Parts: sequence; structure tokens; C-alpha cells
Amino acid sequence: MNDERERLLRILKTNHTIAVVGMSAHPEKDSHTVPAYLLDQGYRVIPVNPNAAEILGLKSYPRLSEVPEPVDLVLIFRPSSDVPPVVEEGIRIGAKTIWMQLGIRHEAAAQAARQAGLEVVMDNCIRQTHRGLFAGAAGTP
Repeated sequence: MNDERERLLRILKTNHTIAVVGMSAHPEKDSHTVPAYLLDQGYRVIPVNPNAAEILGLKSYPRLSEVPEPVDLVLIFRPSSDVPPVVEEGIRIGAKTIWMQLGIRHEAAAQAARQAGLEVVMDNCIRQTHRGLFAGAAGTP
């Protein structure tokens, strides 16, 4: 197993509470179906979207800093230009990992997160990665 695969496997096995910044209430969007998949796999998912009170039956918070419980992983479904303040909040709340979904990259924000001791994954679909690493096994966290 290569080092990156091992790192991703460790992240997915040790980060159980996932705050999804930019989670959508629209079932046709990846920012809805990916968190739904994570819920099905046994992860605790917390929606972060200022335009929704509830998504998938879960209370949604307007900002990451308003989530009232510890967050292990911040999953970002926002344009790359919106990433820096999300990463800053992730650092402030004590998250362990920043995961930028497929198509989302921000090198400076990633570097700031790494300097603060966080793991960083960029431009990578967490659902595809999970499926690839766990080959369909349910209840992986």
C-alpha cells in the first residue's frame, strides 16, 4: 500500500465527525449525495449552510464556528476562492483534517492548515476515496 493510500485510510478511520461546509438541501447535487453516503457509512455528519435550517433531517449551522460539538474533519463543498476563511475556522475549532472536495484546491489555505497541524486533502472526492479503500464494506468508521 502506498503512503498516500495509507494516509487516506487513516484519515477515514480516525475522523468520525464530519462538518460539511456548503452541504446542499438539493438531492441532485453532490454536496447532498456525498454527505448522505457518509451518513450511510456510519459517520456523524453536520451540515454547515447558512441558507438551510435542516438537511437530511440534521440541524444545519450557518457557520463552522457555530457547530456546538467537536469536529474531526471539515469537508468543503465551496468554490476554491471561499476556502481560506473555512480553513481558518477549521483551525480555530480544533478540527484534525481539512478535506477539499473534487475540483477544490487552495494551496495557501492548505499550507496554513498544515502549519497548524491539520491533515489536508485537496481536489479529492471523499465518497470515491472511501469506496475505493473500503470496497463496499458498510460501517467503516
